[in-house]
Amino acid sequence: MRKEQRHKSWNEIKTNDSWAIFKIMGEFVTGFERMSKIGPCVSIFGSARTKPGHKYYQLTERVAKKIVEAGYGVITGGGPGIMEAGNKGAHLGGGTSVGLNIDLPFEQHDNPYIDSDKNLDFDYFFVRKVMFVKYSQGFVVMPGGFGTLDEFFEAMTLIQTHKIEQFPIILVGKEFWKGLVDWIKSTLLEQYQNISPKDLDLIHLVDTEDEVIEILDAFYNGSALSPNF
Repeated sequence: MRKEQRHKSWNEIKTNDSWAIFKIMGEFVTGFERMSKIGPCVSIFGSARTKPGHKYYQLTERVAKKIVEAGYGVITGGGPGIMEAGNKGAHLGGGTSVGLNIDLPFEQHDNPYIDSDKNLDFDYFFVRKVMFVKYSQGFVVMPGGFGTLDEFFEAMTLIQTHKIEQFPIILVGKEFWKGLVDWIKSTLLEQYQNISPKDLDLIHLVDTEDEVIEILDAFYNGSALSPNF
């Protein structure tokens, strides 16, 4: 089988790269046009593997419902698990429910709680991440895996380097996140001085939906909401 496979030449690879630019541009254009109409929203991240009935699934539902009741919409990755719980809470609360889906070979599929006109599909992770950051007024980070950590640290990096405006980054679930936050403090800050003390001010660690809303309201009290870059 392997002998029958033909390796692409360098020129073929470069030609495919050139054509991919147009697909990438198309995803950006579609995303910008549709996301610019959704209004102020908060992104919720978390594991696709979290099952309905799990305490973090139920907590995410409550968080999302509180968020839309406070006047924001909810953006998730559009898939199952925590993403489904976020869209479900927004849907039950009568608010905007956005899903930014990514084409993956496993785990990912649309959940039924996304508004029909706010369900977007992406092939490229980096385009999808731009949509999350550009059109979010806050990140609520529930327990998750590598993808969740990627979104969390991406936001931290962009804010730290002043590439985007600051917005609240809220880690929900002290039991889950405490070890990571302690490591950031003890290793990155105290032992190696690889970050500044003020960088820790970007992180909020909470356990309840009420605390999430308090942080969002305190941050935006009297402030204008706008795209982040």
